[in-house]
Amino acid sequence: MTDTRLHIELRTSPHLKQSVTVEQIMRNVVYALLPVCAFAVYAFGISVLALLMVTTLTCILCESLFCRLAGQPDTVNDWSITITGLLLALTLPPGFPLWMAAVAAVVAVGLGKALFGGLGSNVMNPALVGRAFVQAAFPVAITTWTPAFLEGRFTQFIPSTLTLPFMQPPDLGNWLAQVRLDGFTGATPLALQKFEHITTPAVDLLSGMTAGSAGETSAVLILAGGLYLAARRMLDWRIPTGVLLGAALTSLPFWLMDPQFYPSPLFVLLSGGLMLGAVFMASDMVASPVTPLGVWIYSLFIGALTVVIRLFGGLTEGVMYAILLGNAISPLIATISQPRVFGAPRRRAKS
Repeated sequence: MTDTRLHIELRTSPHLKQSVTVEQIMRNVVYALLPVCAFAVYAFGISVLALLMVTTLTCILCESLFCRLAGQPDTVNDWSITITGLLLALTLPPGFPLWMAAVAAVVAVGLGKALFGGLGSNVMNPALVGRAFVQAAFPVAITTWTPAFLEGRFTQFIPSTLTLPFMQPPDLGNWLAQVRLDGFTGATPLALQKFEHITTPAVDLLSGMTAGSAGETSAVLILAGGLYLAARRMLDWRIPTGVLLGAALTSLPFWLMDPQFYPSPLFVLLSGGLMLGAVFMASDMVASPVTPLGVWIYSLFIGALTVVIRLFGGLTEGVMYAILLGNAISPLIATISQPRVFGAPRRRAKS
């Protein structure tokens, strides 16, 4: 007699849809970042190339060291720490002293990652933790900017790049005068708009023809990298979309109320580090929620808070603190946005 019994196999979630490893995802994120890094080097020269090398190599060495001290397998080969090094460099000024960049990298890996248990356990984006530390420790250096596309940028360093530890950086104004840029004020597009109400043309913001952090380069390349990752399902498209949407919706009423005083939503989206933060930092898989509703709450919160800090805070930029605060409340967002289990009764308010 033939056995016609039906065999049903039950497994607990999550149910994997594709066999993509952490290493493959992280490697593709590096691929998406490479054009942004290349353009940053093209715009600012060998100083940014040295910055990228120092932060990345320091992060790799620290990652290996902390894994060994903790008795854990070395996670350098999964490419995640390479992303941390690249992103950290892209958030720093082009002429940031290299020894300070190394300090930022040590803090990023030590406090931002190893302290919480290593890969997959970080509460906040490690690169932004390192950047926040040097923002507090070296406020002058972190707000000293140089213009893009200087002549001789591929043959000489920005003087402050090679400053020795605990030494006073050379006067950037005198150096700029020597390269015939004595009219450069050192203001970024965000500072010009906030304090002088001068709006930088959108074309310059799109092409990266402005002063600012190394990663405040071509928005087109950043978006292209995000689209590449989203197309390969290695990026939750809702996070960058929500961040940009939250920033645009928050800035729109103020711009409509007084367009001479407040920036337009387009300027808000293209200026500063918002685009880089939305695509490559807010989307950190470990530090962001996974529930559908939670993702939207998280991303809209970051976009809105960025604009609030820019418009009403003492700082010209707010995306770093907005993402860190979003990371901090991510567990709470994930808890309150849990979907109802299929078949379970709806919660009733206690009388």
